Amino acid sequence: MIGKPWASHASGILAGLTSGATFLFGALIFAGVLGSPAPGASASGFAIGVMVTAGLAAVVASNPVRQRVARILHTDPDNPVHTLALVLAVILLGLQLALLAFVDVLAADRNQAPLTVGDLFAQELPFLIIAGAGVGLWIRRNAIQAADRLGVVKPAWWQITLALAAAGVFFAFSQAVVSLSQVLTPQVAHNVDVTTQHVFSGLNNPIGIAAIALLPAICEEVLFRGALQPRLGLVVTALLFTSIHTQYSISFDTLAVFLLALGLGLIRKYTNTTTSAICHGTYNLLVSVGVGGDVVAFAIAAEVALVVPTAFAVWSLRRRRIEAISNP
Repeated sequence: MIGKPWASHASGILAGLTSGATFLFGALIFAGVLGSPAPGASASGFAIGVMVTAGLAAVVASNPVRQRVARILHTDPDNPVHTLALVLAVILLGLQLALLAFVDVLAADRNQAPLTVGDLFAQELPFLIIAGAGVGLWIRRNAIQAADRLGVVKPAWWQITLALAAAGVFFAFSQAVVSLSQVLTPQVAHNVDVTTQHVFSGLNNPIGIAAIALLPAICEEVLFRGALQPRLGLVVTALLFTSIHTQYSISFDTLAVFLLALGLGLIRKYTNTTTSAICHGTYNLLVSVGVGGDVVAFAIAAEVALVVPTAFAVWSLRRRRIEAISNP
């Protein structure tokens, strides 16, 4: 379908159907046919948010807007896959914003049973499937070609040390944000902490911790940094990544997630998705096990031991590239 003369029309039809289905979903909630998204939520407000989101997605799907967006992002306005990705990005972001605006997500999460490893697997696996489908796995690309497009490659040794060092920096930054939140917004910080402890209490064991470290790191990085970032760009991808972490509601933690997403995006931009996944997984592991007390000194020493060889390797690589350009 890609590259065919009628591809542009197919893009519009496919995106229009997706937007229409989203609008219908909102209309059914507004009419009371479907129930409220959560107890105590403003069903009408959420429904209106969904319908407005559908309208915006339809606007993005129109050919003139697609042409303008393509000038900013690395997209092909006549590519149905790119168009659908844009529409789904608008819908995802809009739905999550509507959820945050009209639903007490923290209370809703506390009323749910804690996550299990099975729940986490079911929650993360669709990201991996969408990423594979989005790059045409076994349709336009074989497994090796798809992995290369997604940036899933064998990392160099210095990229691994970079990922580990960056994870340490990210963890220190997140702890600083938590401390800031406790000072400036103590009630919000308390609510977020209580909700987080409840949601992940079922994973407080070796298997659960391993699942938290590995599943989001692999599935989320392959989709967001691997599939989406090369097309939608660093900032848009970071916003979408942040939007799926509604368990932090509107808080300093949400801002921290966005900034960490930018950091992971930069790692992906200058290395590959494998490196960003290693960083993401290591960060999740540090958050799960915690670093404090007598371990802090060891953590600092380990960070220095990782930063020094990484910095030297990056400097050496940069110098060789400059020499190659100067002496072709």
